[in-house]
Amino acid sequence: MKSVMVMYDSLRLDMLPCYGGKEVELPNFKRLAEHTIKFENNYVCSLPCMPARRELHTGRPNFLHRAWGPMEPFDDSMPEILKKNGIYSRIVTDHNHYVEDGGGTYLPRYSTWECNRGQEGDPWAGSAAPVKGRSPHTLAKLDGMPPAYQEVMGRLYHQDEINRQKQQEENDYPQAMTFSQGIEFIQNNYQYDNWFLQIETFDPHEPFNAPGEYIAKVFDPDTVSQLDWPPYSKVKESPEVVAQVRKKYLALLCFCDACLGKVLDEFDAHDLWKDTQLIVNTDHGYLLGEHDWWAKSMMPDYQEVAHTPLFIWDPRYQIAGESRNSLVQTIDLAPTILEFFGLDIPKDMQGKPLSQVLKEDKPVREYGIFGSHSGVISITDGRYILMTAPKNQDVTINNYTLMTTHMRARMSVAELQQATLSSGFSFTKGCPVLKVPASHKTMTDLPVGQEILFDVLADPKQTTPINDAVKKAELRQALIELLQENEAPAEIYEYYGLN
Repeated sequence: MKSVMVMYDSLRLDMLPCYGGKEVELPNFKRLAEHTIKFENNYVCSLPCMPARRELHTGRPNFLHRAWGPMEPFDDSMPEILKKNGIYSRIVTDHNHYVEDGGGTYLPRYSTWECNRGQEGDPWAGSAAPVKGRSPHTLAKLDGMPPAYQEVMGRLYHQDEINRQKQQEENDYPQAMTFSQGIEFIQNNYQYDNWFLQIETFDPHEPFNAPGEYIAKVFDPDTVSQLDWPPYSKVKESPEVVAQVRKKYLALLCFCDACLGKVLDEFDAHDLWKDTQLIVNTDHGYLLGEHDWWAKSMMPDYQEVAHTPLFIWDPRYQIAGESRNSLVQTIDLAPTILEFFGLDIPKDMQGKPLSQVLKEDKPVREYGIFGSHSGVISITDGRYILMTAPKNQDVTINNYTLMTTHMRARMSVAELQQATLSSGFSFTKGCPVLKVPASHKTMTDLPVGQEILFDVLADPKQTTPINDAVKKAELRQALIELLQENEAPAEIYEYYGLN
C-alpha cells in the first residue's frame, strides 16, 4: 500500500467549483472530486500554520497548551511512526516556516525531506542592499505599526522583493519545484510498496504571487494590479482594491489547480488508483474582505477560515464521486493514514481514522473544537457554531513546552525568567514541561466574554447570529467536556469564563 498527501496552505473551500465556487474554473479540482470522496463538514482544529501541522503529526489538539512552535520530544509523529515501522515517509515542501525557529523539528520526522526556498519573506536569496520601506506588493503601511513589528515586517517585505527576482519563469516558482520533486518521486517509486509521500505547498498563502500565465486567466492585461499581499488587519481599502487582491488569490489558485493536475496525471499513468491512498487537504482558509477582515488569526475563525476542503481516495473501498457529511477535523488525518497502513494508533491521538466515514458516512464525533492559542475558541456540531471570546483577559495564559521558541525567534531570557516547572499532562508521557507565561495574546474583535451562535446551514456566510439559549447551553457544556477530555490547563476555564 502507498499513500500520497497533497497539502495546501490557506485554501478556500468556497472558491472551489466542486464546493459551489463560481469565480474561476478549476478543472483539476473538479477532476479530483470525481476521483475521490469529498468531505462537506471538515473543520480545522488548531490555527494557524504550524499548530495545524503539529496536529497533522500528533492527531490531537494543539492550541489549548501552546502557541506556534516545534514538535515536542514527547509528541507522537505520524510520519516518524511510519518510518519506524518500515514505511518510507517523504515530504517535499516549499513551506518556509519549517526552516524557522518555530518549525525546526518537523522535517526530520520523515525518512527523507526536501525543502524549496523563497516563499513569502523567506530569508533565502542573498543581498546586502539597504532595507527599503514598503513593498509595492503589500497593502500594509509600516507607519503606525509598533517599532519592533515595523522592523520585522519591513525586512520581510524587502526580502520578498529580492526573492521575486529569482522567480521569472513558472519552473522558478517554489510550488512548481515542489510538485516536480513529488512527481519525480512517484515516477521513480510507483512500482515499490510501503511508502508515504507528502507534497506540501505554501500556496495559495499570501503574498499571492503567481506566474503571468495564471494572472492572465483572471485579469485583463491593462488592469493587472501589483497588490497581492494583504495585511493581518481590518479592511481599510476600497472595494476596487479588495477585488484586485481577490483576483490575485484566484490567479494563484489556478496555479495550484494546474500543479494538482500533474499529480492526478501520475495516478492515471501508473494506475495508482488500485493501491494508493490520495488525500488532498489544507491547514485553514483565508479571509479576502469577508467580515471586514483580511487573512486569519486576528479575528474569530469564520467559515472562510475554519471550514476547509478535504478529499480522500481509499483504494480499499473504490468509492469515488461521492460526498460525506459527517463532522471530521485535521486531527483525524494522522490516525487515518496509520490505519491505512495497518499500524496501531497511539493512545494519545484523539483523532479518529475515517474508514467508517469513507465506507458509510458513519460519524466519528459529535462535536469539534477549534481556535488559536488565547484567541476566540469555537465549537461546532457541523451545523451550529458557538464562538466564545476571552472573558477574563487579565488571566495569565501559558505555553506548556520543552521547545522554547516562537515563530521566528527563540523565547527571550526575560520570558524564560518567568517560567516554572509543570508536572505535565498524560500526553507528555511523564515529562515535566516548562510553564511559560504567553508574552502576547491573540487579538479579537469580539467583545470581552461574548458568545456568538451561528446556524451555518441556514446562514453559511455568518451574517446573522441567532439567539437560542438552549443550543448555546448545549454547546457550552460540550465545550467544557472537550476541554476536560483534552486536559486543558486550569487557567483556560477561567480565561474563557467556563468555570
